[in-house]
This record gives sequence, C-alpha cells and structure tokens, in this order.
Amino acid sequence: MSALAGAVVVASNRAAAGVYEDATGPLIVAFLEELGFAVGPPAVVPDGDPVGAAISAAVGAGARVVLTTGGTGLTPTDRTPEATRALLDREVPGIAEAIRSAGVAAGVPTAVLSRGLAGVVGATLVVNLPGSRGGVKDGLEVLRPILVHAVEQVVGSDH
Repeated sequence: MSALAGAVVVASNRAAAGVYEDATGPLIVAFLEELGFAVGPPAVVPDGDPVGAAISAAVGAGARVVLTTGGTGLTPTDRTPEATRALLDREVPGIAEAIRSAGVAAGVPTAVLSRGLAGVVGATLVVNLPGSRGGVKDGLEVLRPILVHAVEQVVGSDH
C-alpha cells in the first residue's frame, strides 16, 4: 500500500522573498512523514491569493491533507483563512478550535487571535496552523492523534 500524499504550504511574505529561511514548514513535513504521509518540500508563498493557489495545486496533485502555516493573525496581510475558506466544501471547526485551545493551555493567551480554519476541499483535509514555531508545535500535537483518522473519514472509510 502506498502512503497517502500530504502537502505543506507556508504563507510568509518575507520567507517567500528570501529575507529569511522558513523554520515552520520543515517541522510540518517531518510530522507528516512521521505519520506515514508522502510529502515533498513545503511550498513557500506570499500571503493572500498565492496561498489559495498553492492549496489548490496540492489538492489537484492528489494530496489528502494540506497543512498551512502562517497568515492566520490580525495584520492586514494575514489572509490565509480567507484564501482557505474560498476553497472549502465544508468546515471542520472543532479542529481549529482545539488548536487555539491548545495554545492557550500552553500558556500563550494570544493563541485566541489566530483565525485559522480547518475543512474539506473535495477529498482533502486542509488545516491552517499559526506561523510561529511554538504555534505549529502546539497545533501538530492536537493533530497527532486525529489526523490519519480524519483523512480517512473524508473519503468515507469505516471508523
């Protein structure tokens, strides 16, 4: 049996412009590989419409899960939730709520400011993670026990 495909999209104007190297995408790639997903290097794109284009490309290439990082805050350029919502067939609000709650429980009160979403595009689960390394780590721990099951459920696999 071949591994399920996964993809990582990093929303960062500065990393996309080469101002600094992204540090969150590789964490997510390693996490997906640990869970048995086949995943390539992260797509590092500017905030906004390029995020939606990268998610769409991953879905079109057969990814069963797309995890994004960055662009979920309150700054004017943080547009990942809007780019994601435009693609979703249905939302899975409990995942995004659990990620925010985990951040608060880890002692980061500003985690409630993340506007990240989770939902389904066709046969693909898409989850927005915060852009900080700590936020990503907290979010991945929320996803660890549920991600494979959720991805299987999207296509109607048995419980």
